[in-house]
Amino acid sequence: MNTFTTRIALAADNAAQEFLRRTAAKLGNDRGMTTIEYAFGSLAAAALAGVLYMVVNGNGVMSAIEGVITNALSNTPR
Repeated sequence: MNTFTTRIALAADNAAQEFLRRTAAKLGNDRGMTTIEYAFGSLAAAALAGVLYMVVNGNGVMSAIEGVITNALSNTPR
């Protein structure tokens, strides 16, 4: 590489490093969740709880749990 292309490559590298440094500084400055983040976090937690409630109370899960308990109580250890 000649001197001109070397200088351009170094300038581009320095610019990229400066961009990454500024971006990391912005992302690292997290002092807590904002109101909208709390709202979305609460909504996601409620949705997950609803899905888990429906799955656990579904026929497949209830019959599987019932089968495991019945099998454990009816079989004697060897």
